[in-house]
This record gives sequence, structure tokens and C-alpha cells, in this order.
Amino acid sequence: MFSAMFSLIYFIYNTVYPMYSLIYVDLLMYLTFYLFFCTDQIDGCLGPSTVVLDHSSGFEGLLFVDDDLLGVIGHSNFSSIRATTCVYKGKWVYEVLISSQGLMQIGWCTLNCRFNQEEGVGDTPDSYAYDGNRVRKWNVTTTNYGKSWAAGDIVSCLIDLDEGTITFCLNGQSLGVAFSNIKTGPGFAYFPAISLSFKESVAFNFGSRPLRYPSHFYAYTYRFYIIPPTTDLTKANRLLGYLKTVLSTSIDTQLMARDGGTWQIQGDPTILVTLAHIFNHFAPLMIHYLRLTTAILRHEKSRKYLSITFDVLRSVVFFYIKTPLRVKEAGLEELIPTTWWPTRFDKEGKDERDTREETSEERLRRRAYERGCHRLKKRIEVVEELQVQILRLMLNNKDKGTGEASRYIFLNKFRKFLQENASNRGNPTVLCPPEYMVCFLHRLITAIRSYWDEGKRRSPGSISSEDAYVPPQLFYNGKVDYFDLQRLGGLLSHLKKTLKDDLAAKANIIIDPAEIQATSMDDLDEDEETGAAQRPSGAVAMGGALARPSWLSSPTLGRANRFLSTAAVSLMTPRRPLAPPEKVKIRTLAVEHRTEEDIEGSHGNDGLLLGRPFEEPDQPITEKSLLEILDGVVMMYNLSVHQQLGKMVVVSDDVHEYAIALKDTDEKIARCPSRRPDILEELQKSQKVFAEKLNHLSRRLAWINATIYSKEKMLDVYWLLQVCIRTIEHADSTGSLFAFMPEFYLNVVMNSYSALKNYFSPSNCIEELPGYEDTLAQLAAILAKHFADPRIVGTDIKDSLMQALASYVCYPQSLRAVERIPEEQRMAMMRNLLAPYEQRPWAQTNWILVRLWRGCGFGYRYTRLPHLLKTKPEDANLPSLQKPCPSLLLQRHMAELLSQDKDMAASFLNSVLNQLNWAFSEFIGMIQEIQQAAERPERNFVDTRQLKVCATCFDLSVSLLRVLEMTITLVPEIFLDWTRPSAELLLRRLAQLLNQVLNRVTAERNLFDRVVNLRLPGLESVDHYPILVAVTGILVRILVDSNKQGISRAASVLLSDPCFQLRSIQYLLGEGDAGDAGAASADRKHFSLHAYTDYISTEEEQKVEQMLTFLTEESKQAAASTPTSEDDLCPICYAHSISAIFKPCSHKSCKACINQHLMNNKDCFFCKATITGVDDYTKPASS
Repeated sequence: MFSAMFSLIYFIYNTVYPMYSLIYVDLLMYLTFYLFFCTDQIDGCLGPSTVVLDHSSGFEGLLFVDDDLLGVIGHSNFSSIRATTCVYKGKWVYEVLISSQGLMQIGWCTLNCRFNQEEGVGDTPDSYAYDGNRVRKWNVTTTNYGKSWAAGDIVSCLIDLDEGTITFCLNGQSLGVAFSNIKTGPGFAYFPAISLSFKESVAFNFGSRPLRYPSHFYAYTYRFYIIPPTTDLTKANRLLGYLKTVLSTSIDTQLMARDGGTWQIQGDPTILVTLAHIFNHFAPLMIHYLRLTTAILRHEKSRKYLSITFDVLRSVVFFYIKTPLRVKEAGLEELIPTTWWPTRFDKEGKDERDTREETSEERLRRRAYERGCHRLKKRIEVVEELQVQILRLMLNNKDKGTGEASRYIFLNKFRKFLQENASNRGNPTVLCPPEYMVCFLHRLITAIRSYWDEGKRRSPGSISSEDAYVPPQLFYNGKVDYFDLQRLGGLLSHLKKTLKDDLAAKANIIIDPAEIQATSMDDLDEDEETGAAQRPSGAVAMGGALARPSWLSSPTLGRANRFLSTAAVSLMTPRRPLAPPEKVKIRTLAVEHRTEEDIEGSHGNDGLLLGRPFEEPDQPITEKSLLEILDGVVMMYNLSVHQQLGKMVVVSDDVHEYAIALKDTDEKIARCPSRRPDILEELQKSQKVFAEKLNHLSRRLAWINATIYSKEKMLDVYWLLQVCIRTIEHADSTGSLFAFMPEFYLNVVMNSYSALKNYFSPSNCIEELPGYEDTLAQLAAILAKHFADPRIVGTDIKDSLMQALASYVCYPQSLRAVERIPEEQRMAMMRNLLAPYEQRPWAQTNWILVRLWRGCGFGYRYTRLPHLLKTKPEDANLPSLQKPCPSLLLQRHMAELLSQDKDMAASFLNSVLNQLNWAFSEFIGMIQEIQQAAERPERNFVDTRQLKVCATCFDLSVSLLRVLEMTITLVPEIFLDWTRPSAELLLRRLAQLLNQVLNRVTAERNLFDRVVNLRLPGLESVDHYPILVAVTGILVRILVDSNKQGISRAASVLLSDPCFQLRSIQYLLGEGDAGDAGAASADRKHFSLHAYTDYISTEEEQKVEQMLTFLTEESKQAAASTPTSEDDLCPICYAHSISAIFKPCSHKSCKACINQHLMNNKDCFFCKATITGVDDYTKPASS
């Protein structure tokens, strides 16, 4: 009987769970799936019986299609592809696994639909699509529909050709009928189809696997594209046989195939109902199965047998605690009888957690809810402890009496598990679901730390788990295979060639030149084969190791290397650099062939720690096998754990939204007049719905907080963050060998900090973590140093570092951490930020500088723009919505650098002025197109992408103006001290751009006004205030706050610019021509800085008035002294007086023209002679 039970458990976990990644599989669902949905001749369906993506003719654009023709990755602007089979009557459904959450349109199309790089599924009359990225449905026109999807979600696409409707479901929950009255009948048959943008990816399920969310479709008899699953049904027959033995009943049941298409059951059909009841009761008994599994694993031979034959890592169900979708089924109503949710919110919609303002009833409810949450957590901790015990048994490295220790069997399978999940993104049957990964990661961290600290007690000289890190030699000695994951320095084969001398000098590793040459030839041959293997149709097969997740590699770099598994590495005798090198040939074994000796080493062989660099301390760390498992844990977090942590936050957001909605409804009920009982009735219905939803969500949130966002789980993620920080610091100390580190370590550092800050709060406070301030400073040092590190070549990782630093300086606590790093690192960071903007991503750099200034500029103390105060922000936690927190220390460093390095200051400011000219010109061009589209008589839609780009150009213009304001405030001599090279030219360029901006924005009834008044969605940030206040800040700095000589020079340059208009300055204070003002008053209120008393101080207003008075007087004097003779004007621009004479040709022009010309050309305007010098020119008095 025990043998039969053991076999039953084995097949339950090894047959059902690994294949379909469901913890509580209903056997009735598994077997009857095929009985209900497989038919001999599928009626209403046309096409091949094996349904796949049509890679021969049914596509548009460039796509990567997996070998199984079910997974697809977009590789052009907007690619489209359809399936090989269409349907013309009946009810049908297929599923799509969303692998990336970007722009995609999924649905149905007819054969007549023609797509291109701009129009895809849903953009033609007979195609219909759902877009979860923009939360819309598409059929030529578009409207709001459904919910936002995330990576890992399942979209079900249903079509009812009898009723003429199309419906979509997200993770099994119906989003409602999307389209009705679709065309049916002769000539209309619909194909599953998708359009997706660059780098987006999905995987289709047309019937090769059971539905992930089938319960919704049984009731509606939707059919599925089916491929008879012979292998799976054979396994099901075997499982039935073992159940038959266990139950000791007379069962004669078999699944039979008839005519290759119809699947039916022979025997007593009621046995399926019996088996369904057995499996439905597995969930309450799960803890007993865990205890039984623990008892079996305590037996050494059984443990090793299971470790070898039973791939527990493919089915990490042992370590998963499922989040219940239905509260009643999980018994949460009994554990948490009283629910609670926030009821007090501030103006920005954030929870106010001041318990002193609670009523006695609210306090009682909250405390009862907290007690229920505590009871639930205690129940869950029992299961978690059993799961950790299972892992500890599998990590036992002392059971060597009967062969290889369990830990090394586990380790080899663990690396294989990671490889499968890193390389098979398009094959969801191989991928471990992210929700399983989260639980597995936490149990594994607990088990690793316990063994690590046990080793510390046995060997006091080693480090504790609190100081754990991964030594840098694992990244380059070939002992650990990182599959296709990208390195910081690029391809590993390239690094081995270019850094071979550094490896020899720093790590005593010598690479055999013949092996490098062999690897290079292998790469070349493989690249040629890959190119020849491309399908002429344009759909490129992308399977195996190439189909890796986009977040694991950089699209700018080529194929990840295979060097670790092919190269031979020679080693010098350690610490004997003067002796002749004694070469020892080694190679990296396949994961499944490694032994304990390969990992731990023996007889002078350091195993995983081979090639220790001189910078690395000669101190034992821990058992080497634990180091590789720890490395795998970091990789696992990067693969899918982080995205799952972000996905589960949605429940907390839903509680927040429903709580606000319920509070608003309560307030409306209180204000509802007694004479309107109809309105009161509707409000009460809404109140009831919101309360029921909150009851459900608050209990579900309690479960999620206990299993995913508890204090213990937060400490695990925090420990992982510290491990990665220390690992990066150790790798950085090796100098050029830092380039060998895999990119995912930097990704995990950034993502784990983001998770701690955004996902675990407010239930757990990040500031209470031990050593949090020091960790912040360490992370700040990493971001400050590596965002411009030349050893890092990947575009994606460099952009991620820049974005992380930009977010880091938005929050006071993390900004202060940046200020605490050593001064040398701060100065280096500022120098990198002040590098010229050309030839590099400059928008994020500029954003960082703006954040350092925000709070110090003219009228620049706002969190949200004045005209947006009445609207609710989408997410008040966004970095851009944080209160100003300027850094005076970093501003001082910036001033020192620009003041001391004149060449750097000139190149930096010229690049800022160039980008400002480009950004504002692009903005003006786009609003012209938007205005023209709005004035057309026919109905039209402005492309949302165009609106977004337009708003981005406006925001960039404002931020560039703020950087100029900061520069001229901190270092005014750059513009006003004309003894500095390029100072006068910079001032003239600045004046020219400021006048252009003012003229475009302040002209009465101009283009800017008309577009602002349209109030188009997507252009909310476009308004007069942000850009005019930024320009005003610059003018005030040079015309009011400077010394007398500087003010005089600035005024003369500003007034001499032909684009200068005094009316633009008067506009700032609401002044202007009486006729214009009267005409304008009829349709809109005139702009005036006086109207923004909450944002602009009295002192600032007075400075603007002083500036206006000064310019009025100066303009009158300039008008009186304007030269009347044309001979006195510059022959190039005819705007300024002649002020420069060229050497040696003696031709003349104004200084602005010649300085601008000499930036790019050294030849004279007129005679083309080479200009050797420029002198000041003054007109002789006699003339």
C-alpha cells in the first residue's frame, strides 16, 4: 500500500503539476477537457488540424517566431501575424500568454484584412482587437475597454459566430462583450491574429495545452482548437491506474482514441466524478502531503532517488502557497471575520494613517482585522516552515555514504531549471510561473542562510550570511555557466580576447590563443548559419537559447557567447608571477555532469573560486556550493520575481480605489435631497457593491500581505539587495575584470530597491530596515559611479542606471545619501552629468540636473503645475510628483566645475542651447500639425503617440530652460564675463532663444494659445506658466541680480537681437497694447504672474516689475541711438553694428556672426581666406 501511495504522490507531482503549473488540479477538468472539446471532424473550422502561426503568408513586418510556431516576438515598428486556421460558425476561444506588457493588439481578423507597419489588428473594418497596454478596444475607431495587462497575464479571446459577438477575458475574468453585430455568414471567417510593436512578445495556446482558465468557458460551451495530446493522455491513463490501486475498487476505465480525432472514455463514467472529489479535497490536506514528503526525504536513499528521477524544480509546487481568488474557498471569512480598509485620505488621495483621528468604531474594526491577519499569518508560517524543511533536506551535503551528496544533485538541477526559464520565454509549459518563483525564492533564501550561518559556527574565520556576497571570479573562470545572459562589457568571447592580459595579470588565468581563435571561428560560422537559416518569408525562427526574455539582454548587442562551455583555460601557479606559468587545461562541464569536486575543489584546486584576483581578500567565505546557489537566487529574482511583486500590488491599489469610491458615495448619500428617492436608491446600490468588493479585497490583501509582502519577505529582498551591492563592490575593485559581471546583478540592485520602496510599503516601513542609511549610501555610490562607467557597454543597462539615478535624486532621503558619498565620487558624478549632450542619452541627465535645482528657481517650488491641481494624479508616488528637495552641495560642485574648466563649460552650454533649439522647434512644428488637424471639418483623431511626443518636447524645453537658469545663477560669469572664451557668443545665443520662446508663447491669439485652449488629453502639461516662468527666471538673473557691468552687457545683447519685443516682457505682468487686451478679454483671461501668488513670491514679482521698467528705458535709448546708415550694420545679419575685424583680410562683421561662424569654419565669409584672428572694431570718429 505504501508503494502505491508513494507512486501516486510521485505521479501527481511529476505528471500533473509540472505540466500545467496549477497547485490544485481538478482531474475532472484535466480529463474531460479533451472529451468535451475534441471532435472527430471540427465543424465550423477551416484549415490545418495542427493550428500554429502562419509564418509563410499570414504576416506583415519582421517577426521572430519560435520553433513551435506558437511564440512570437515583434522585430519592427508594428508587426502583424495570424493563425493558419479560421472559424466561420460556432463558439471558439484561444489563449495568449502576455510575455511583455507593451503595445499589442490581440483579437480576430478576416482573410481580406491588409495590415502594414502603421495599421494592425483592429485598425481595419473586419478586424477586432483588445489592447491592454492602452486599455482600449479597436475596430477602426477605438474606445476604452477592459483592464491593463502585465507580463505573465493570460488573455482569452472568445468569438461567438452564432450571436455575432467578441469577448475578451483577462486571467479568467470576463471583461464584457467588446464587439457585437460582427459580420458573419458566407465570405466571413475569422483568424486569431495579433499586432505587436518592437521587442514585444506573446505565446499562443491553440489547443496543444489545456486552458489556463477553463472554468468560465464550460458554461458557454466555447470550443478550442485541438491537437490530440497523445502523450498527456497516456500519462493520465497511468495516473488512473495508480488511483485504481490506491482506491482498491473495481475500475475498468481507459481513455481511447478513435479515428485519430475523437477521444472518449470507456468504462464507468462516474469514476471521473469520484476522482474529481478526491482531487478537490487535496487543498485542505496539503500540509499532510508536505509532512509526508518531509518524512520520505529524511530517508537518504529515497531523497537521492527523488532528487535524481523526480524533477522537483520543474514543479516547485512544494514551495508555493496559492493566493486564493475566491475568499470563501480559502476559509478567509472564518479566519478574518471583520474587515477594514482606509477611510481617510489627503488632497492627493494618499492614505492618512494618523490613528489618533480614528473613531472608536474604526479603531475596533482595525484591531479586529489585524488580529485576523495575525491568525492567518501564523497558519501560513506552519506551511512555510515545512517547505523550508524540505529544501534543507535537499540541500544536505553530508549524505555522501551512498554516492553524490544531495546538495550537488540539487545544484545541478537548479542551474538547469534556471537555464530553462532564462532561455524558453516563448514556451510557457517550460517556464515556471512567476507566483511560484516568488515563494520558491523566499524558501531558498531561508535555507541558504541557515546553512551559511551553520558553516560560520563551524568555521569562525568565514563570513556570516549578513555579509554574504558572490566572489567576482565566478564571473570569468568558466566554472559557472551563465547561458545567454549578457555581461556588462559585452560578449564574453570578446572580453576573453580583449582582457586576456588583465586576466593573466590580475587573476593568474591565461587563455590559450588557439582556443580564442577557435571560438571566434565558431561564432563566425554560427552567425553565417543563422543568417542562412532565416526564412525568406520574413518570419525568423527564434527558438532555443535565442528566444530569451528582453529584460535579460540588450538588443544593441549580438548573440550571447558560448565561450564558457567550449574554451580551455590555462592557470598559472597561484601567487608565483615570476615563475614560468604551469598551464593546467580545464573546461566547463555540462551542468548535469558536474561533481562535488568540480564545485568545491580539492588538492590545490579552488573549484568555483579558481582565479582569485589580487584585490580579493584571502579569506574563506562559505561552502562554494552555497555561493553558486546564491548566484542562482539573484538570477531567479531577475527572471520573474520582481515583476510578480509589482503585479500583486494591484490588489492594494484596488482596495485604495474602492475605498475612495465608497467614501465619495457615502458623501453623496448624505447630500442627496429627500425628494429624489430614485437617486438615493441607485447610490445605495453602489454603496453595497463597493462594500462587498472591499470585504473581498481586504481579506485577499491580508493573504497577500502574509505570503508576499510580510516583514520577513521584505527582509529577504533587503538581504538580496545587500548581497548584490557587496558583489558589485568586490567586482568593481578588480578594475577591468568588472566587465565580466552579468548585467542582472545591476538590474537586481535597482529593482530590489524599487520593490522595497514601492511594493512593501505602507504595511512595512523601509526606514526601519537595519542599516538602511548605510545601504542607501552604498547604492548611491554604485549609481553615481556606474551610470557613465566606460566598462559597461550595454545600452539597456546604461539607460536603466541613468533612470535609477534620476529617480534616486527625487526623494529627500536618497538624495541625502548621494550627498554622503565621498567628495571625489560626487565630483566625478557631476563631471559626467555636465558632459556635452551630443552623442549620448541626455534627457535623463538633464532631468537629474533639474531635480537638483527644483526648489531654488524662479517660481519653481511647485509639486504639481497650477492648472493641474484640480485633477487627481494617476500615481502620487511618481518621482516627478515628489516635493522639491534641491541639493545645495551638488549645486556647489557644479559651480566649481563650470567655473574652473572653461572648455567644459562652453561645450556643455552649447550642447544645452542646441538641444533647446531642437526641442522647442519640434514642439512648435507638432502643435502646428495638431492645430491643422483640429481645424479640419471632417471628423478626425489626433494620434495619441504624436500628442505624447509633443508634450515630451515641451517638457524637455522647460527642463532645459531650468538648467540654463541654474547655470546662470550659479556661474553668471560664463555668460557675462567676456574675458572668458565664448562668453559673448553664449549670451547672444541665449538671448536669441529666449526671444524666440517669448514671441511664440506670448503673441495674442497665437498657435500656442489655440492648442492650449483645446485641452487635449495627453497635452495636460502644456501651459503658459511652466515655460514663461522658466524664461522669466533667466531674464531676472541676468538683468536684475547681476552686477552693473553684467546687466549692461545682457541688456545690450537682448535689445540688439532683431527678435526682441518689449510687448513679450509686458505680457508677463498682464500688460500689453490696449487693443489687443480688449480683443483678448472677450474669449479668455489674460496671463499674468500676479495671478500666481501661491507660487511666486512678492520679491520675485517686484524683480519682474523692476526688469520691465529697466528694459522699457533701455529700449527707448536703443531706439534713439540706432545707426541710420546701412554701412554701419553687419553685412551678414543686418541686425547689429559692425564690431569685429578679421585678420589678415580685414573684412568686418558683428561679433555674434563671426563667433558663430568660427565654431564650424575658419574661412572668411567673403574671400575664403583662413582667419587667424579677430580684433575689436570701432568706427573712427572722423567717420
